[in-house]
Amino acid sequence: MSTAHGSLPRRVAIREVGLRDGLQSIGTVVPTQRKFEWLRDAVAAGQTEIEVGSFVPPRLMPQLADTQQVLAYAKSLPGLFASVLVPNLRGAELALEGNADLMILPLSASHAHSLANLRKTPDDVVAELGRIRAARDASGKKTLIEGGVGTAFGCTIQGHVAETEVLRLMQALLDAGADRVSLADTVGYADPASVSRLFEKAIAIAGDRFCCGHFHDTRGLALVNVHAALQLGVDRFDASLAGIGGCPHAPGASGNAATEDLAFMLQAMRIDTGLDIPALLALRQKVAGWIEGEPTHGALWRAGLPKTFPFPAAA
Repeated sequence: MSTAHGSLPRRVAIREVGLRDGLQSIGTVVPTQRKFEWLRDAVAAGQTEIEVGSFVPPRLMPQLADTQQVLAYAKSLPGLFASVLVPNLRGAELALEGNADLMILPLSASHAHSLANLRKTPDDVVAELGRIRAARDASGKKTLIEGGVGTAFGCTIQGHVAETEVLRLMQALLDAGADRVSLADTVGYADPASVSRLFEKAIAIAGDRFCCGHFHDTRGLALVNVHAALQLGVDRFDASLAGIGGCPHAPGASGNAATEDLAFMLQAMRIDTGLDIPALLALRQKVAGWIEGEPTHGALWRAGLPKTFPFPAAA
């Protein structure tokens, strides 16, 4: 969070989640060396925050079985802030061993989705974050802990999710020791009005510890939802190259905000992202080739950049 209510941030960080949220949602297993190439090209394109994988059992998610190696490689790249998703204390221990810069514990505000996704109730997840915080502190490591509240706008399993429950759980995560918190529209139910209402209340609770918005483009509203959050001063958003991604336990949720489309919108609005969009488009083409046959999304790659586009000064 960097600006006052009603004004737009001058700079926005886009956290790339394609290597985790994207790859976990498709059948193709991308070889480790190609993930290394993805990371190198992403950093060369100006990406500084990347979620590189998830410490889940390989039998459950073979697409991410090499997270330990990918994290180690990411840590070798200068200037890259590498995060990983951790579903439990064991995952957090692996993240600490790998010196991740950030570990994200997902909590679903939907009770039904929480049981399907993590086999825990939302309050069980809060308790797990407390154990993770204790382990982090005992380790002496500087790895940050983010509590990510998902299904914040509704759930394909449960349906309605009350704002009061979302906010209660966010406060509980902060109380349990989260360094920061975020909100995710896991199944693509959000709209700009609901984003404005919920994000404003969340920011009132978390202040500068509210760090990120995560929107799915399931119904074509990811970018307008980002714009609604921008107007509240939110200056970090998750996105996935080629819009790949979703949630295994949320049918119909496929399609994150596309990194290249989001970067284009922000730069067209004269909001700095530090990203080289032509380089991102080249990487998108490469990744799409690696996962040929899998669904990809986005508009910019089809239309191309307009002649009037204000390229960053360094381009």
